Amino acid sequence: MAQSKNLQLADEYFQKKEYEKANSLYEKLSLRTTYLKQVYANYLASLLTQKQFKDAEKLIKRRMRVEPENPTLPIDYGFVLERQGKIGRADKQFERVVNDVRKKPDHVVSAAAEHFVLLDKAAWAEKIYLNARRGIANKYLFAQELANVYATLGKFEPMIDEYINVVLDDRKNLESVKGALQDRLTTQKDLEKFEKILLTKLQKQPGEIIYNEFLLWIYLQQKLFYRAFIQAKALDRRYRQEGSELLNIGMIAMRNEDYKNAKRMFAYVVKKYPKGSNYSVARHYLIKAKEAVVKNTYPVAKADIESLIGDYSQLLKDLGRNFRTLNAMRSIALLQAFYLDKKDTAVVILKDAIKLSGYNQRFIAQCRLDLGDIYILKGEPWEATLLYSQVEKTRKRRPLGYEAKLRNGKLSYFKGDFELAQGHLDILKEATTREIANDAMNLSLLIRDNTALDMDTTNSAMKAYAKVELLMFQHKDKEALDKLIEMEKKYKDHSLKDEILWSKSKLLLKMAKFQETIEVLEQIVKQHGQDILADDAHFTIGKIYEEYLKNSEKAKEYYRNHLTKFPGSIYVVEARKRFRIIRGDFKSLEN
Repeated sequence: MAQSKNLQLADEYFQKKEYEKANSLYEKLSLRTTYLKQVYANYLASLLTQKQFKDAEKLIKRRMRVEPENPTLPIDYGFVLERQGKIGRADKQFERVVNDVRKKPDHVVSAAAEHFVLLDKAAWAEKIYLNARRGIANKYLFAQELANVYATLGKFEPMIDEYINVVLDDRKNLESVKGALQDRLTTQKDLEKFEKILLTKLQKQPGEIIYNEFLLWIYLQQKLFYRAFIQAKALDRRYRQEGSELLNIGMIAMRNEDYKNAKRMFAYVVKKYPKGSNYSVARHYLIKAKEAVVKNTYPVAKADIESLIGDYSQLLKDLGRNFRTLNAMRSIALLQAFYLDKKDTAVVILKDAIKLSGYNQRFIAQCRLDLGDIYILKGEPWEATLLYSQVEKTRKRRPLGYEAKLRNGKLSYFKGDFELAQGHLDILKEATTREIANDAMNLSLLIRDNTALDMDTTNSAMKAYAKVELLMFQHKDKEALDKLIEMEKKYKDHSLKDEILWSKSKLLLKMAKFQETIEVLEQIVKQHGQDILADDAHFTIGKIYEEYLKNSEKAKEYYRNHLTKFPGSIYVVEARKRFRIIRGDFKSLEN
């Protein structure tokens, strides 16, 4: 009992840096085998701090007698020699350890190497692992450990080689290695260096598919979807995936608004696997990608919408109206309602789709949400809220249930009932789907920021803006723009000013008034430079110059400036990618 108290007291002295008091107690305790291991680390550190090297050597030798097989103790001895300036003797001691553990069990090798790393001597850990690997003649042995050591030493290419070895040894390690690389490769240059290494290896070993796996991962990290497409095709052929991975990547490209390369991937699956299990999905998404292009080509042409409906109708004709083509029916209905003003036709199509779906409750819920949206278009909000509420109840605590609550919240917002809207939105801040939670939080902040400090207790500005957003939802663009111009004059000093300008820019863009759009966006950047919309506005100007005005130099200028002007922007990766594409960094492969 007394010895335990002495140990506790010694540790307290050590923590307080009262080393002489600690040492007197540690010395006595170290004479007892039962306490030697417990006091060793602190006692050794304390002796070295006091430069009591002879006592430190005695302590190490004392423990060696008790644990002769412990590989870390000879390392400590070499470390003490080094601290005394005996570098030559220390290096010989470390070399002896490297040779001694060469043919010892793996756990002994690892213990010695890890101890070297702990003492900030990773170079000796590298020697231990490589020596042990040569001793067993297994080129994959200690690959993971060596990768970590090389990362510590800052040796990039050897680190990459070892991570590749980890996967070559067992392909089940691929995902864990990707996770490790996610942490290690933190800059654009790191990814580019990794890419060069892989391309060199692939030239030497064109049949080694693991290099394609890593290249695909790199290109997805950088959102270089054409290059990802090339690698995915190689993997598709090797693993006989029948286009499943290409479909996944195509959908990622869609989410990142790279519709051109999404179309390429879906078209490839359609052409390559006309009788495969992914054919109907690929064909549907091919039309969806075309639809995205049409919807983002301003002004949206009625003829293009009718052409899309024709494509979907042909799909239904070829594959029949069944569970595989239900989503095509939904797409036709939404195009009819939102772009051709055929709302009643859309309602009939959706109700037919619900009948065909059988017991597919998720699809039925999705159609009810669509119907709710169409009733808002028709100016029948009560019908809409009934449908949204049905989905809330039937899909409770599921993504579509949260989506229904979000739409009910937006509907209350459109009607100017901000308190009820907040009730819906506050619940959704904890939604499991990040996108829904973010949308709820953004709308909640918009309401709170522009009503809480408003001197007008009727919240007339906020209600007017909510009505404009309803008009925009209903695609009544001209009416919405006129209202915004009125608001801009009436509420020129209101906190909503930046939101008014942002909505105005979106409407002008839809009307293909590109120069006017840029002028409004520049207003946001200049007048509201510290607000979040300035980031969005600045990046959007670059996109307009690139995609609509075809002015590459101006686009490049804005993307380059975005990197320095908004370094914390969510668009930094995309801005850098677009800048590099315009600059010609990817001429060797079409992007």
